[in-house]
Amino acid sequence: MIPSTEPRGAGAVLTVDPAAVAANWATLCARHPGGAVAGVVKADAYGLGAALIAPRLHAAGCRHFFVAQLEEALAIRDLLPGAMLAVLNGLLPGTAADYAARDIAPVLGSLGEVDAWARQARRAGRRLPALLHVDTGMARLGLDARELDALAADHARLDGIALRYAMTHLVSAEQADDPMNAAQLARFADACARLPPAPRSLANSSGIFLGAAYGSDLARPGAALYGINPVPGQPNPMRDTVRLEARVLQVREIGPGETVGYNATWRAARPSRIGTVGLGYADGLLRSLSNRGAAFFDGRPVPLVGRVSMDMTTFDVTEYPAIGPGSWLEIIGPHCPPDRLAEAAGTNGYEILTSLGRRYARVAAGA
Repeated sequence: MIPSTEPRGAGAVLTVDPAAVAANWATLCARHPGGAVAGVVKADAYGLGAALIAPRLHAAGCRHFFVAQLEEALAIRDLLPGAMLAVLNGLLPGTAADYAARDIAPVLGSLGEVDAWARQARRAGRRLPALLHVDTGMARLGLDARELDALAADHARLDGIALRYAMTHLVSAEQADDPMNAAQLARFADACARLPPAPRSLANSSGIFLGAAYGSDLARPGAALYGINPVPGQPNPMRDTVRLEARVLQVREIGPGETVGYNATWRAARPSRIGTVGLGYADGLLRSLSNRGAAFFDGRPVPLVGRVSMDMTTFDVTEYPAIGPGSWLEIIGPHCPPDRLAEAAGTNGYEILTSLGRRYARVAAGA
């Protein structure tokens, strides 16, 4: 990845590589040859910037995009001419006209939403696009068994709806041996057989790697586009897409027995040099990394010591005499990808990326 520049006055720099995201999309397309591959750009493209990432995917040939909320879709609709843009969270009351006016497809997850969208189609005097979500085990959104039975018995409720895809969401795709995967595959096939014919959408990022049986007309990868490993425990087939560097604000020397940070959770066992950087949990460096995480300098780990606070974090730089005020530490990057930082924080790479704050100087690699 191209190293970040040093914007004047920046305490931390987030460098995003949209070309790497596009390359990851191409890799996923190669793994899903039987159908199209969408770009899931919800949560501001997993923290990388939807206005930057979505057009780059569109230029690479992606023609299907998913977000979580209508506001996210409205913000990027004009950037994606001719592309399907769908909202996973469905059709909230009072929003149908906005969807129809901007050619945004709701993912219908209840009979109430189906009926509301059909009414909007009648008002518009034309068929309106939508996806139909069938719940096969997640128990969040989607038609449950009772609603599926009702719709299977009365296909006319879909009159006026141009059903682009029937879809479901895998529960444990990252665990290839989980029997839930096969159970959901069978439930989805049964559901689709009872509904009007429509293309199918099944696999998420990890689902693409479950094999040909999980292929469909449209895969919906999200995290893998942004470099998160879709096959945990195996080498990551995706490229890194983001680098976060923080500048050291100050280095101070402390003696044995002195403590660092809130609640004095770290105590020096020797004469130590403590470097403070200007980012903290308000910027997405999770508080759970306190006394557990590390930054990198010249490819070597620099231990995070003390509590992560809102705006500042401290590192033990005793072994690095070259580190001083103005030095840059790698927080996320080739030596510490999001999955590695997530492991130290006790979470997943999804949370690491989507927690990235808005106070960074943001740079597009190669710009």
